[in-house]
Formats: sequence, structure tokens, C-alpha cells
Amino acid sequence: MNCWIIYSIGFLAQLLFSSRLIIQWIISEKQRRVITPTLFWSLSLIASILLFIYGYLRNDFAIMFGQFLTYYIYIRNLQLQRKWQQLSKPIRWFIIVFPLVLSCYYSITYNIDFDQFFNTHDIPFWLLTLGIISQLIFTFRFVYQWLYSERQKISVLPYGFWFISLIGALLILIYALFRLDWVLLIGHTFGTLIYLRNIYLLKQQDLKNKTD
Repeated sequence: MNCWIIYSIGFLAQLLFSSRLIIQWIISEKQRRVITPTLFWSLSLIASILLFIYGYLRNDFAIMFGQFLTYYIYIRNLQLQRKWQQLSKPIRWFIIVFPLVLSCYYSITYNIDFDQFFNTHDIPFWLLTLGIISQLIFTFRFVYQWLYSERQKISVLPYGFWFISLIGALLILIYALFRLDWVLLIGHTFGTLIYLRNIYLLKQQDLKNKTD
């Protein structure tokens, strides 16, 4: 497959991930409070599917592996919003088994070299460690969001989600500065502003609730 097609799939996935934040931010600004729109989770799921495909075509198991945990959290949030059930059964089953089937097929067609994950020839070990930790924190925000939503029995983006997002994004920005990675720098600088804005809106909500 042509490289430009493969990269187009990857860039489209990243565009959808950015779009979910923009949509969430615009809706929240209009309501003057933090909103968790269904479109946030729908775009997340579509983007994750595209990244699975991109990772397979790029022979990059790390990308596919990174999507596994959050992929099913996206589905669970759609269930909590009563939107998952509106999809037909064939579509739901396809979405559920797709990453499993693709990963199994990948393991058959490619040799997964886990040593490559820690190849430090082009990057110092301390910087690689920073990158891994920052990505783990960034992924944990959805674990926190999922656990919080399960307790509340409703899909919500709480204060902790935005705070963990902010910490993860700042660490990634430090990593990106040392790596001179403009894609990470631009993407996470923009994301950091949205995280800060949502934290501010949640603080304002708390103050309003206390005064009412």
C-alpha cells in the first residue's frame, strides 16, 4: 500500500482525536460548564479503529497495543450514555472483535520484537523513560474517568480526568522539547489549553454550587 495512504489514515485518526476535544470545549463554553457529549466518545472510537489499522499497516505493534485499554473504555462510556445499544448487533460485534482479530492476525503475519520498544540507540534511556511514564499517565486519565463514571453510573469527564490530562501533557511537552518533535509540541500545547479551560469551568461550577 502507498505510504501516503497509510499516513493519511494516521493523520485522520489524530485529526479525529483533536476534533473530539474541540467539540467538547465548544459545547462546554456554550453551556458554561463541562459537558461530556456523545460525539466525544464516538469520535474517539472511530479514531482508535483507524489507529489500529495504521499500526498494522506500519508494522508498529506499540501503536496497536497503546489503543487496547482506552478502546473498550470508549465503548463502555457509550453504553453508559445509552448510545451503544442503538447500534445494530452486527456493528456492535464488529467493533468489539475488530482489534482482537486484527491483533491476532498481526501476530501471525509479523514477528513482534519487544526489544524494539526499548531500543535506546537513538534516544537516551532517561528520555525514553520520561516518554513512557508520560504516556502511561496520559492513558491512565481514561482509566480514572472510567472508574469514576462507573461509580456515578453515568458517563462524565470529572476534574481528575482533566488534571491527569494536564500533568501527562506537560510531561509529554518536556519530552517533545528534548526530541524536537513538532507534532507532539503543537498537539499537546493546544490540548493543554483545553485541559486548563475545563479545570477552570469545573472550579466555577463548584463555586456556583456552593453559593446556591
